Amino acid sequence: MAIIMDGNGRWATSRGRPRLFGHQAGARRVSDIVETCPDLGIRYLTIFAFSTENWKRTQTEVSGLMTLFRRYITKEAQRLLQGGVRVRFIGDRERLDPKLARLMDELEQLTAANEALHLTVALNYGGRDEVTRATRRLAAEVAAGRLAPEDVDASTLARFLDTCSLPDPDLVIRTSGEARISNFLLWQSAYAEYEFVDTLWPDFDPDCFREVIGRYGNRDRRFGAVHG
Repeated sequence: MAIIMDGNGRWATSRGRPRLFGHQAGARRVSDIVETCPDLGIRYLTIFAFSTENWKRTQTEVSGLMTLFRRYITKEAQRLLQGGVRVRFIGDRERLDPKLARLMDELEQLTAANEALHLTVALNYGGRDEVTRATRRLAAEVAAGRLAPEDVDASTLARFLDTCSLPDPDLVIRTSGEARISNFLLWQSAYAEYEFVDTLWPDFDPDCFREVIGRYGNRDRRFGAVHG
């Protein structure tokens, strides 16, 4: 399961509040959805928190988001640990504030033994950037003679992706009514089902989540084949 959590800013604007108010509400909604996953039999959840393109937003919004990420990790760490949630982060950490990157590392280590839910947070993540970084690492292996060019195939490249230890998503949900994938899990979502829902992320409660999962359960997934 993967979610593009869209609509925080519009949710806040419609209430006459600053965009960061919407991001704060969106962070609280993450906790609700994470807690719902085990009840729905979902063991892997990936959420899109901040893209490589989001740096183009105003400095005020970006700074506010980075502060929100630090506060969320600090506040939720023990709850995630006690809830059996294992947390991983994907994306390029080089541009992130060192304090935030350190908190991310610490949360990964703290929850490493948990298995009830595998929560992956995409932070400073872009699908093209991920494939570029993976290709660079793969090319280095070939240049060093540790990998023969003729042995490179799709499964080889997948081993160098940020998500190399995770299964591909079966379903990708995007909230807010926008019908685009925004550079999210481009490689991994090749055969994923998509659900574009009109609900803004802060309003996407567990009931909405269950409804989407119910619709997905009625789909016929063929992975390119034709069923007789």
